[in-house]
Amino acid sequence: MTARGGPPRDAAALRAALARARAPGTPKDITERARAGLLAWLDASAMRPVPELIRDLASGAVATQIGHAMLGQVAAPPGLACAAGCAFCCILPGADGATITGIEATALHDALAPLDGPDGTAWHPEACPSLDPVTRMCRAYDARPMICRTYVSTSAEACAAIAEGTPAPGPMTHPAQITYLTAHALARDALRGAAAVPTYSLKRVAAAATRSTPDPLKQARHAPKALEAERRRLARGLSRAR
Repeated sequence: MTARGGPPRDAAALRAALARARAPGTPKDITERARAGLLAWLDASAMRPVPELIRDLASGAVATQIGHAMLGQVAAPPGLACAAGCAFCCILPGADGATITGIEATALHDALAPLDGPDGTAWHPEACPSLDPVTRMCRAYDARPMICRTYVSTSAEACAAIAEGTPAPGPMTHPAQITYLTAHALARDALRGAAAVPTYSLKRVAAAATRSTPDPLKQARHAPKALEAERRRLARGLSRAR
């Protein structure tokens, strides 16, 4: 039985669901790269129990693994101006900030929860709470989500302008970002009816961790449309750049 009619009973059924999953609006080459990563992971994990496979797909563990692998395989664009302490990219827009997976949300929360003292909002009211307001360094660097690893820029001045609401050329995302979000979207489509595949607000997770908010991940969980909106936004930006 496939995920469309209920939880898949074996790896073959799960593979079939991933093979036919769709991510409308994403360029075909990116969709197929993400799908290839999912299927390669599944083939390497075929001896594991299916509930464990579904758990890792739903949490974003697999999508995040695919993104990390791509970061190691595809070089960053040349001429980047990114440097420790710059932090303009850590001034997050609106109440949301960015889209992250469940495994990233848990790791970020667990890294920040033991910390105390002023957070990034003491430097800038819209800054990520993960920041140290004095050094402008991330206090959860090893647990930072994919968006923090893939957002790069050739101009620190452009980043400063964008942080204050003025559009400027220079910032971009490494292609690993849209690939990992597409992999997560394909997992969601494949597991429809079998498991929830949520995303979370980076800004709300960080704020909840630093302020001891009850049920922090529940408070930071997105509506389902957030993943699709972010994936389509990245796809539009990629189309303009091609």
